[in-house]
Amino acid sequence: MKIGFIGFGLIGGSIAKGIKRVHPEYALLAFSRTRSKLEMALADGSIDRIVDVIDGELGTCDVLIFCTPVSYIGDYLEKIKPFLSPSCILTDVGSTKAAILDEIKRLGLEAQFVGGHPMAGSEKTGYENASDHLLENAFYVLAPTKETPAKSLETLRRLALDLGAIPIVLESHEHDRVVAAVSHLPHLIACALVNLVQDNDRGDMMKTLAAGGFKDITRIASSSPEMWEQVCLTNREPIADFIRRYISSMEEILRDVEQGNGAGINRLFERARDYRNSISDAYKGSLTRSYLLYCDVVDRPGAIAEIAVLLATRSISIKNIGIINNRGNIPGALQIEFYDENSKNSAAQVLRQYGFLAE
Repeated sequence: MKIGFIGFGLIGGSIAKGIKRVHPEYALLAFSRTRSKLEMALADGSIDRIVDVIDGELGTCDVLIFCTPVSYIGDYLEKIKPFLSPSCILTDVGSTKAAILDEIKRLGLEAQFVGGHPMAGSEKTGYENASDHLLENAFYVLAPTKETPAKSLETLRRLALDLGAIPIVLESHEHDRVVAAVSHLPHLIACALVNLVQDNDRGDMMKTLAAGGFKDITRIASSSPEMWEQVCLTNREPIADFIRRYISSMEEILRDVEQGNGAGINRLFERARDYRNSISDAYKGSLTRSYLLYCDVVDRPGAIAEIAVLLATRSISIKNIGIINNRGNIPGALQIEFYDENSKNSAAQVLRQYGFLAE
């Protein structure tokens, strides 16, 4: 199989590394505006050939993966269309899908396209941070069009499985609605909360006392501004809809607080607690501190046992351990929860000592 990449950063590089690990016989070629990254990939064997122009060499690929920001994909589709083989499957790795589908429809390429969204990443960007196991045990959304052949969808499903990912098929607009609620809105809320505190912090006392819950729910505010600008601009309607819904719910909470409506406030926390506790790896109780460590570990037999033994021999107790399927910017596939801060910090030190990436 011949697979091409247009754009080659963290996700594209990780997909290439993952493919080469499982299928070293596959031919991989890549185009990127930053040639130095491609030279790194060529040198370490992640790709077989660098492509300097958008032409027939990419158009004859079995699968062509667009790994650029979403707003650039339309331009690249325009450039590659004259060279495309009818059998070439087009896909992407963007975190929004409907905007790309609009471009695909405009260009009459629906029969060749399957949208893709590997739900893994890192706050670190660029090919230099790519990993051959970044997508292991991560959800990989596939969004076919109404004209996508079943064979094309199956090809990409198998490719996701080869990467160790968990393929999930969703319609593009439904994908965007779901991620607007569970990914995009939380990022906006986290950023708004951080900015609210900054604007009202007298003498840095709020910053000094910020810990526990505040840090837990605002961690994602450290993400790339450029990337999230793209997300908001390419998923405007679903995000705006959920912002309005969120504002409405906050107005209701405001009324309950102002009026001293204890029953309403209690229902708020009770409903949230019950639903949150029904989600895998849920935190128990709204005020409970969570001491979480994320570990970047290859999915191989005995990996979790090895970590558990390393910690147990040093009398470090694990409260909970599990695989993160929807990782976003979480820096690792394995989430380990501890009973206190000292245990978490000691565990991080031990795991790093033995070559694990833990933070």
